[in-house]
Amino acid sequence: MNKGNISLENTFEKAVRLLCQYIPIEKNRKKPLLMHDLRVGLYLYEQDHVEEVVLAGLLHDIIEWTDCTEECIQNAFGPRVLALILANTKDRKILDEVDRQQDIMRRCLLIGEDAFIVKAADTLDSYSFYRSTHNQEEIQRALLISKMILESIPSTMQNPIFKKLVELECF
Repeated sequence: MNKGNISLENTFEKAVRLLCQYIPIEKNRKKPLLMHDLRVGLYLYEQDHVEEVVLAGLLHDIIEWTDCTEECIQNAFGPRVLALILANTKDRKILDEVDRQQDIMRRCLLIGEDAFIVKAADTLDSYSFYRSTHNQEEIQRALLISKMILESIPSTMQNPIFKKLVELECF
């Protein structure tokens, strides 16, 4: 259980400080980036995922949306956290949204279940946020990503977070 894990809590706080250092203040985003990243990291923490998954969930947008370097992440949190983040980082050179998401699914598959867990937590939070703001376009996007995750994971991956994605399709 993560509660009371002072080492993880100290490392989590270090990651939050890094996010605050690098995330730009933007007013025209679809959702507040820092709050989204905090919710994803805290969700994974509260679900008792391993430290690398929790940290990657918290930092999953840092490479994509800031000028923080891969080297910075690896030095601060190790190669596994960096690999999980990179698996979940959009390749902006891929212009088609579906192709871009399929690329993420391929990279998650190469890294393994932990990468899909981070992607699932990200998707669940996005879906929840966009439902609360009644953004139908982004709700549909989150549902599409959820479906892609479920279609991409091997049957051997049975983490409970994937069942939460199945539940989204019932709405």
